[in-house]
Amino acid sequence: MKHPRTVDDVMTHAVVSARLDAPVKEIVRSMRRWGVSAVPVLSAQGRVVGVVSEADVLGKVPGEARDDAGSVTAGSLMSAPAVTIPRDATISGAARLMAHGHLKRLPVVDEDGRPVGVVSRGDLLKIYLRSDAELAEDVRHELLTHLIPEGDAALTVRVENGAVTLAGRLPQSVPADLALRLTRAVPGVVAATAEFTTV
Repeated sequence: MKHPRTVDDVMTHAVVSARLDAPVKEIVRSMRRWGVSAVPVLSAQGRVVGVVSEADVLGKVPGEARDDAGSVTAGSLMSAPAVTIPRDATISGAARLMAHGHLKRLPVVDEDGRPVGVVSRGDLLKIYLRSDAELAEDVRHELLTHLIPEGDAALTVRVENGAVTLAGRLPQSVPADLALRLTRAVPGVVAATAEFTTV
C-alpha cells in the first residue's frame, strides 16, 4: 500500500471549476450540485487565476442583483491571485498553508498552473485514519532506509493509536533524538518516544 506523503496522495482528483466569464448563477449551481463551497476560476489557457467562494458570492453580489445576476461573472467575484499548491507538496506543507490563510480547500496545480485536483482539510485528516500496523511499517522503513544500517540495529517499533514507541538497540553513531525527529515526520504519527539502548 502507498503511504500518503504528498498532496497528490490524498487530494480529490475531480475538479469543479468556472470560466472567467461564467455567470454567478452557473457558479452557484455548480457549488450546489457538487457540494463544494468554492471553485477555482480558470483563464482561457486553463490556468487557475482566482477562486470564487460562497463568501465571495454573498459578499460581492448586491442583494438587489441576486435575483438577476447574469451580468456578474466569476472574474468580477473571484479572490485573486489564487492560493494554490503543487501536487508534490507535503501534507504538512498543505496544512500550514491552509492554517496560515484560514482556507478550507486548495486547488492543486501541475507545473503549468493547470488544476489537477482539490485538497481539503478533510483530505489532510485521512492520514490519521491509517492503522497502527501501517504506521509501524512506515516508521521502520524510514529508520532503516535513511538512518540505521539494517544489520546494525535490533529495532522494535510499537504503535498505539498513532503514538510510536521506539525500543531496542541503537547504534552509537545514531543520535536518539534524530531517530525521534524522523519518526515524528512520518505522516499520521501523533507522538514518538524512545526506550533505546546503545551498542
